Amino acid sequence: MAGVLPVAGRNLRDSWRGLLAWALGLTAALALYLPLFPSFGSNGSLEEIIATLPPELVDALGYDQIGTGSGYAQATFFGLIGFALIVIATTAWGASAIGGAEENGRLELDLAHGIGRVAYVLENALAILVKLIALGVVIGVVVGVLNGPSELGLEASGIVAATAALTGLGALSATAALLAGAISGRRIAGVAAGAGIAVYGYALQAVANQSEDLAWVERLSPYSWAYSESPLESGLGWGIAAVWGVAIVFTGAAALALRSRDVTG
Repeated sequence: MAGVLPVAGRNLRDSWRGLLAWALGLTAALALYLPLFPSFGSNGSLEEIIATLPPELVDALGYDQIGTGSGYAQATFFGLIGFALIVIATTAWGASAIGGAEENGRLELDLAHGIGRVAYVLENALAILVKLIALGVVIGVVVGVLNGPSELGLEASGIVAATAALTGLGALSATAALLAGAISGRRIAGVAAGAGIAVYGYALQAVANQSEDLAWVERLSPYSWAYSESPLESGLGWGIAAVWGVAIVFTGAAALALRSRDVTG
């Protein structure tokens, strides 16, 4: 294959329609949820509804601060529907990049045309990063546009930090899927790994919120690393950097895994 970064370029060319669909889906979710805050959140009615729920459920879902603009945006989008959409998208990208390519024979063909195994992994990771940045820009812009009309009172630094946290969790699922695909050569293994690490992080965070005695569990949850410092209010923190750092480690491990084993067509 000729050209600069041929694998990354092909990945982006082949997936731009899907990327556009994900961007529209995220925009629709934001446009659906955020403008509801003045009607339900700021006047206290939503807090009254939440007060009728079991405290354990409220803590598990992160609804304890839903009466504030930042708490509402976190509980409805960044910590829930946006998180789910980003994880689904990035898991699919990571699982198809190596495991899916090996199953359909594309990986073996590309390697036969002189592309190095490490380069193959890194270029696919780069393409996923570019797509994540694109979605992050869309999220940040849409939240910024809706911030005033929705009376959320968010600062620009908080929007940037929360977007970095969300896309970092997406990168974590993508690279976990990439690593599982590189180890096994199977797409389904990538899907399981990408979705599994997201569920693992969310579940541990929910468990940690049930009791002070279980608060230590939070330290094991990537979801908590990203959101425990309330990025919409506090800005960027070490937890967000940790999530991105683990994603980088997973990428390196995927490159080593693919380099170290036989590839089947």
